[in-house]
Amino acid sequence: MSVQERKERERAGRERLIVATARELAEQQGWDAVTTRRLAERIEYSQPVLYSHFRGKREIIGAVALEGAAEMAVALRAATSAATSAGTSAATSAATSAADGSRARVTALARAYLDFAARNPAVYDAMFQLDGGLAFAREDTPEPLKDAFAALLESLGEVAGDGVHPGLFTEVFWAALHGLATLTRAGRLPPEDTGRRVELLVDRLAVI
Repeated sequence: MSVQERKERERAGRERLIVATARELAEQQGWDAVTTRRLAERIEYSQPVLYSHFRGKREIIGAVALEGAAEMAVALRAATSAATSAGTSAATSAATSAADGSRARVTALARAYLDFAARNPAVYDAMFQLDGGLAFAREDTPEPLKDAFAALLESLGEVAGDGVHPGLFTEVFWAALHGLATLTRAGRLPPEDTGRRVELLVDRLAVI
């Protein structure tokens, strides 16, 4: 390994440490507790070293958001893939319809989304509530954000219905999920009814 390669690897390692530490602190104490001074103390680097990677808290929030988007995309695809596999297995013995398969995928997608938001509240805030300096719904939107939306579109596009733009339908369904996630977390909606809300959302919006 060359000196340059070693320096690049060390730099990448420091960046991962900064992001992981910020994420951990935010999940434990909220984003207000995340400051460059506290991060520098926790990772045992000077603030100038931290600033050589990120210009401030805003960029750190953005980095956490991109990491979260990548993780969410993986979680959504895993959930829909599992639902598809389960449907395929059932079809071999019970002739499960295509409609049942679509319903299972969309339901699994919605549950996985809400579960991710509930398990990672600080990351979810970084993605959708806080200013991380990221562009949404534009040409220069970072790839992890585009891929997270694509993970929604892959299953939701097929249930948009005739004459409905798949992307617009996905935006509306996503907005509904976001509302459920944030209102439930804020205590405005009782969490024990989450499953029934998902069923209602799928029944009323998805054309299956």
